[in-house]
Amino acid sequence: MRRNRYLLCLLLCVAMLYFALPNLSPTEPGAAGVFAIAWLIFAFLVLAGNLTALLFNHNYGNTPSKEQGRNLKKGRIRARS
Repeated sequence: MRRNRYLLCLLLCVAMLYFALPNLSPTEPGAAGVFAIAWLIFAFLVLAGNLTALLFNHNYGNTPSKEQGRNLKKGRIRARS
């Protein structure tokens, strides 16, 4: 389910970049150029984050694996008489 969300966010980010790049000019002097550069930096950070989440599995060490539960030996419990 998460992979679908990451893929959707990635595609939306690419679509936003596709429509925004012709209108943004980082060489513009003043606040317009600063805004264009900041917007492009944030867009590429979002793109890189979604690609990283989509390509790599980050579930190492955070959750107990299924193998740990299987390796535990259960001893018999004796009832007191």
